[in-house]
Parts: sequence; C-alpha cells; structure tokens
Amino acid sequence: MSKHIERRDFLKLFGAGAAGVTAALTGCKPKAETGPIKDDYSKLQEARGDQMTYRKNPTTGDKVSLLGYGMMRLPNKEDGEIDQETVNRLVDYALAHGVNYFDTSPAYCRGNSEKATGIALARHPRDSYYIATKLSNFNEATWGRRESIDMFENSLKELQTDYIDYYLLHGCGMGGMENLKARYLDNGLLHYCIGQRREGRIRNLGFSYHGDVAVFDYLLSIHDQVHWDFVQIELNYLDWDYANEINDRNTDARYLYAELQKRGIPAVIMEPLLGGRLANIPQYLMERMKQRDPDASIASWAFRYAGTPEGVLTVLSGMTYMEHLKDNLLTYCPLKPVTPEEENFLYDIAYHIVNVKLIPCNDCKYCMPCPYGVDIPSLFVHYNKVKSHDRLPEDAQDSEYAKLRREFLVGQDRSVPRLRQAAHCIGCGQCKPHCPQNIDIPEELRKIDEFVENLRRNA
Repeated sequence: MSKHIERRDFLKLFGAGAAGVTAALTGCKPKAETGPIKDDYSKLQEARGDQMTYRKNPTTGDKVSLLGYGMMRLPNKEDGEIDQETVNRLVDYALAHGVNYFDTSPAYCRGNSEKATGIALARHPRDSYYIATKLSNFNEATWGRRESIDMFENSLKELQTDYIDYYLLHGCGMGGMENLKARYLDNGLLHYCIGQRREGRIRNLGFSYHGDVAVFDYLLSIHDQVHWDFVQIELNYLDWDYANEINDRNTDARYLYAELQKRGIPAVIMEPLLGGRLANIPQYLMERMKQRDPDASIASWAFRYAGTPEGVLTVLSGMTYMEHLKDNLLTYCPLKPVTPEEENFLYDIAYHIVNVKLIPCNDCKYCMPCPYGVDIPSLFVHYNKVKSHDRLPEDAQDSEYAKLRREFLVGQDRSVPRLRQAAHCIGCGQCKPHCPQNIDIPEELRKIDEFVENLRRNA
C-alpha cells in the first residue's frame, strides 16, 4: 500500500462509522405545567481569552487549555458536506479566546474531520495549538501493521503537519483483550508509536478507554514500560458512580480517575455532557438547577464538574454552534470549581437521572453508516429525549395519550426520514462491534420499531 492512500480507498479500509449517546432520567413526577426551560444563548457575554484556565502537562510542560475542542460534530452544509467556512470561523474564535487543544480522528465526520481540522488550523502558527488525533483502526482490514502505519501517515497528511502533539490508541477496551492484542500489540503498533514518540513525530502518547476494564487495568500495568503521557476517559457527574449501572459493561469514572491519579497520568475528559444528554435533562431537574443558579446554563454545570479535578488536563466538547462555544468559554474563562456542596447537589441530580432507563447512546456515530440506511443515533436521540421528559405515549388510557402519540410520531418523522427509520433495520449486526457503549443496537432498533408500529396502529 502506498504511503499516502487515497481518501476513497482509506474509507473502504477504515470502514468504521460513529455511534453512542447516554443519559438516564427520573422516576415518578408531574408533567411540567409551565413552558419548557431553555437556555437563552442570545444574551451570552463575551468571554475574555486572557482568563482561560490552563493545566500543565507534567510530561512535556505543555500549557493546555482546560477547554478542548472536539472535532467530532462539525457543522454541515445542506448537502451534508462539512461547512469549512463555519469550521474556520469557530476555530479562529476558539484560538482567539484561549483554546489551544483540538481533538480529531480518522473516524470522525465519516472520515472528513482531520482534513477540515487541518485546513482550519494550518491558517495559524503551528506553535499556537496542540493537535490530538487517534489510531482509529476499528475495522479488521486495518489491523495489519502496514495498514495502521498508513493510517498514521494519512493523519499527518490530512492535518498538514509533521508531528502529532497528542496521539491515542483509539477505543481500547472495545472487544476486550483479544481486540487490543490484534489492533495494537501483536502487530507491533504500540512499539511503533513509542518509536515515533522517540523520533518526535508523536509528542505525547496515550489511549482512549471504552468498555472492558481488564484492558484499562492491563494498559496501566505496563505504564512503567510505555510511560503513558495521558489517558482519555469518560467522566461526568452521572458516570462518576453510575456508569456501570447505566451499562454493566462500562466502568465508573471514580475508579478510572483514581487509577490515573495513582500513577500521575493526566486525564483528558470525553463526554462531559454524555452526547448532550446532560444539557437536556428532565424539566423538573432543570428547574432545580435554574433555582440554584438562574444565570448558569444547564450544560455549564456538567462542564464545571468535569474540569474541577486537578488531574484533568483538558475537557473535550464537540461544539457545532458558536453559542455552545461561547457558553463553554464562559465556563472556563476562568473555571469556577464546583464546591463540595455543589458536587453533592449534582450527585443528587444524577441519582434521579439514573432511575429512568434510557438507551445508553452518546451520539458518537461510530455505528454509522448503516449499510441499510438506518439513522441509528438520531433514532436513539429522539427516543431518549422524549422519554427523559416523561412524554412517552405508553398508556392508551392516559388522557394525554393522543397528544403524546402525535408528538412522538411527528417528532420522529421530522428528525429521521421514513426510509431511515428503525423498520429498515434487518438485524445484520454490523453496527454492534463499533459501539463504545456495547449497545445491542439491532435489539434496541427492534424495540423502537415495535413501539412505533403500535402507535401507528392506535391511530
């Protein structure tokens, strides 16, 4: 295979999509009698870039912005292509306001994130930002040494750079130890990356963890040989104690963070909002947050929580819209750490959230594209949103059933075209290995399809 593979061939080899959201919400409660609470971003103040909170990487001395820009959910134009002009504008604004850590992957945005990120960042001095990307060799066709090395070289090409500041073995834990050995150990890729770090083409080497805790523990057990410079974990006020309860194949963030702290390894935080679900919690919980701090956005609570631990190097946020970027900048310019009292308040919110069993999807889209066109993450997002707001039409005897039934069906048709809905899933299972949350995707789609068909029959 040539050193620089063509994008079409690369995507055929890569094969992975993207998937996942999560959130769970509450037990018995009255439906809101007032209008829904929504954050008003139109009145956002302008954050001061010189007040950005930074953390120092103990390995390299890098001064990293506590807010990291996740390049997973980039804005699209009407034709579905990435809106490069808007990406450039967002990146310019982020840099001007102190953000210097940009996280991407060959898997993001159907293989186009690295290129868009490279175009936006190459317009600025190389020493003004840190690039993080990943060896995202999810597809078995990329497990060979040559194919994985080509993926690394392609990342350098797309990002228009000759070195990567933060390079990760992506999705460690997915598929257990057997998967880890095939992707990174037996083919010598871990040793290759260590060699690239020695040569300066990788400045910091780490891994992102999803799933099987035995893999996490093993990788930390070889820290004395590898010298991990950082590790990326999922941490938020729900996952701190309830990750395993939401999905018994996940690991509570309390354990993950403590293990890193024991070894002095900085933590990079992903999913501080659980794919947006912690910004869209049930109305009565939103009311509690607004009563406590009327001026704070719902999302800002989660971002403050994730940024408070001193061992956190940066907190990633996939910011598609300028208002979300501005809101997060206000949270970290500077960070106001959560107090012990506020921490307990958030743990109580988490306790209520976890009582409603949602599909643990984080909208990462690793499951996409579906070979049969099903828009898996959008279906899960819609279902979770309705259920979390206690608007699911489940009881035909409910006086509001007809109204809730119409809301659900109209909302789904607006969110997902009919040809991309759950009825078109044939249960092939190609999506399952790519899900970081280990969701039985075909089974969840079957349940949604059955639910929707019952609603339509009850017209």
